[in-house]
Amino acid sequence: MTKTSSALELLRRFESRNVTSQTPDGSWPIVWEQARGCHVWDVEGQRYLDLTAAFGVAASGHGNPAVVRAGQRQMERLLHAMGDVHPHPLKGELLRELSRITFERWAPRSTARTILGNSGFEAVEAALKTARLATGRPEVIAFEGGYHGLGYGTLNVTHRNHFRGGFLNQLREFGRFVPFPKDATSLRRTDRLIRTLLRSGTIGAVLVEPIQARGGIRVPPKDFLPRLRRLCDQHGALLVVDEIYTGFGRTGRWFACEHSGVVPDLVCLGKALTGGFPLSACVGRASIMEVWPPSTGEAIHTSTFLGHPVGCAMALAQLNEIRRRDLVRRSAVVGAQLRKDLEGLTASGFTLEVRGQGLMAGLELSDAKGMPASAETFQLIKRLLRRGYVFLPEGEHGNVLGWTPPLTITTAQVRASVRAVARELKDLR
Repeated sequence: MTKTSSALELLRRFESRNVTSQTPDGSWPIVWEQARGCHVWDVEGQRYLDLTAAFGVAASGHGNPAVVRAGQRQMERLLHAMGDVHPHPLKGELLRELSRITFERWAPRSTARTILGNSGFEAVEAALKTARLATGRPEVIAFEGGYHGLGYGTLNVTHRNHFRGGFLNQLREFGRFVPFPKDATSLRRTDRLIRTLLRSGTIGAVLVEPIQARGGIRVPPKDFLPRLRRLCDQHGALLVVDEIYTGFGRTGRWFACEHSGVVPDLVCLGKALTGGFPLSACVGRASIMEVWPPSTGEAIHTSTFLGHPVGCAMALAQLNEIRRRDLVRRSAVVGAQLRKDLEGLTASGFTLEVRGQGLMAGLELSDAKGMPASAETFQLIKRLLRRGYVFLPEGEHGNVLGWTPPLTITTAQVRASVRAVARELKDLR
């Protein structure tokens, strides 16, 4: 028995079968052993180029030495604190830094206040609670194809039935879904639907991903966020931008909302925030976050590991590495080359569509009838894995090949990945 088969056998025996998908022929998944920079190694010693950054987390590279050292030093000093009772110094330092890189950059003389969490969905749920407190309104406009996490609060605004279907009779269903626009025509239709919903007086927030990542790397028209901003202002709703995947340089700006110059009321952050430790944040305009009452000893929104000292130390180091290595600009430059190379791909019998921004790009595969080529896309991903490239499928139908690599990836590495895809597309059936 190989190390891979041994590890997977333990998962088959003891993990919920809902979690790790395993193909009968043993070709999926690989079992990671270590990672450094843009590469990972499996337990058999095989090296792979990671085009996923492990769900976008490893923005400054896997195992970034400065980030790892920060975590190690903090572990030696203080491994755990009392998040909402007796604080540690780094929590305040991180909150100040989050204010500086968001609202203090976006709006003169503005500051931010933050609620920290552990996973991205917790940041979204903190935002949903904030909107409810600020407006008194129970409902939220969200978008078809959107993904905001799988907690019971966020399932109300995560669109895909695959995630929601089995739990609908336990949900409040306060989310009101409208189409995510892809062009000027669909934008006008979405605009009309949003206006109608906002006139009901029950909508407290509009929750949106500037680019839908898990929805298939879907990029809306440039005027989309500005329109949402104007509509929210007109009707007294909060604009909540989910930058959990798109934040920290992923799209060639610090945050994707900056491409259209829109300042949200609340922004949700996670994934690349620490480079590999569970930590998330709901960051909001200070004036809006004041709707939360002062704590008198028992916070009404908190958790045991809130503001974990190791996570705060790693986040501060991660943000410094993104700045020091100029990774935001690098994402824009390397991402532009990536999309240019992708535009040159062809596949007999298939239609290919390229989209993205910065180092968030997608290649959608459709068959000759225009239907999602889901099985063929997964076949392509498995073949690429055998060649030493780690990819993930995106989109509701899993027919979008996604690029979200570490922002440290070189142009040569990106172009090598595209050449590998080109070779496999020739044999795709």
